[in-house]
Amino acid sequence: MKVIDGPTLAAKLTYPIAIDALERAFDTLDPGREPLRTSMETSSGTLLLMPATSSEASGVKLVTITPENRNIGLPTIQATYVLIDGRSQAILAVLDGAALTAIRTSAVSALATTYLAKPDARALVVFGAGVQATAHVEAIRSVRAIAEVVVVSRSSAPAERLVADLMLDNVDARVGVPSDVAMADIVCTCTTSQDPVFDGSWIAEGAHVNAVGTYTTDAHELDIAAVRTAGIVVETREAAAAEAGDLVMAFGDQTAQRIDMTLQDLVRGRRLEGHHHTVFKSVGLAFEDLAVATSLLTADPAG
Repeated sequence: MKVIDGPTLAAKLTYPIAIDALERAFDTLDPGREPLRTSMETSSGTLLLMPATSSEASGVKLVTITPENRNIGLPTIQATYVLIDGRSQAILAVLDGAALTAIRTSAVSALATTYLAKPDARALVVFGAGVQATAHVEAIRSVRAIAEVVVVSRSSAPAERLVADLMLDNVDARVGVPSDVAMADIVCTCTTSQDPVFDGSWIAEGAHVNAVGTYTTDAHELDIAAVRTAGIVVETREAAAAEAGDLVMAFGDQTAQRIDMTLQDLVRGRRLEGHHHTVFKSVGLAFEDLAVATSLLTADPAG
């Protein structure tokens, strides 16, 4: 059994590998066959379980959310992924779940971006300055020639650090404000905010939005204006109706019917046209974790 820590995983699992694995999985498999994440309240917070299986392998991600950890210098969210052989059901590897989630989530957004963002998209605005925001900047840059990045965050120090790192990589970057959405070709919301982070009327025509920060129906990073004027794409209608507060708060019981198409539809050749802008709302699927984790061992069988 291999143990793959975060730095090792990040070094071996490149965005081209992760995006290609997800594209193949959405094209050939059924993303709706897995159960939705199981949530259990504990004495200290929340425990999430996300299992998935295919003919090649099975896997489960264990996630803990512990709000009080921020007071003792530990991560609020911690995760481990267990990858299991499809034939013998022996444990193949234990992976750093947080690192896997960061790459998986941003790679899914990048996959959606390849189909929904303008080919010549150059300006990216990202909300948040943590792990997911950083990963999304890298992932989006792997599929579009981004020339300018604007970071919008309630915490100035992390935003300034992210900007400094991007400038060291010769990217034109700055700390911005929510109204900078008006100049964006691509917007990524990667926050834990329970409430909208910008006014949806500011979104430019033809822009694309990846909303990934929330996965409960009582939280939404996007307001009603951002959602109701958009072409909406999700991973699955079932998961979105059960977990996507950004959509549920705009459409209520009609959420599943108001979704224009799924990511699988796009991968299989359908195109979304005729909308002011597009929104990809992701809640994260166990199916995606398994596809990306399996690709890591396939790309480097030696581990």
